[in-house]
Amino acid sequence: MVLALATALGLLAGGIGATGANAASVCAGRPAKTLKFGTGELRVYRTRSYACALAVAVKPGARRKMSVQIQPRGGHPVVDRGNFTQQAGPVTVHALNRCVRVSGTISGKTGTTGWILC
Repeated sequence: MVLALATALGLLAGGIGATGANAASVCAGRPAKTLKFGTGELRVYRTRSYACALAVAVKPGARRKMSVQIQPRGGHPVVDRGNFTQQAGPVTVHALNRCVRVSGTISGKTGTTGWILC
């Protein structure tokens, strides 16, 4: 009980100061692809059945327009967009035996993967 509470507090305290490239992932699974673009990077994670994506700002700070989108081949895209300080997402789709396409935009600069994880 004490160990679980200490671990939870440590994770919370560590998450407060995490920024930019050091931000902890909130996606399950292992890193599958990272794509850097002008104002940030796309991070794609994969489990056996799911794919998850984040768009993370290189320089977090003031609120600005961000979005991230992930789409399984043959399926509908899942999008998170708004004014964020650090990241857009996570967005997750079922991707068992399916390719996915991921794109992210931060302050007007966009990164797109094309079809991956096939």
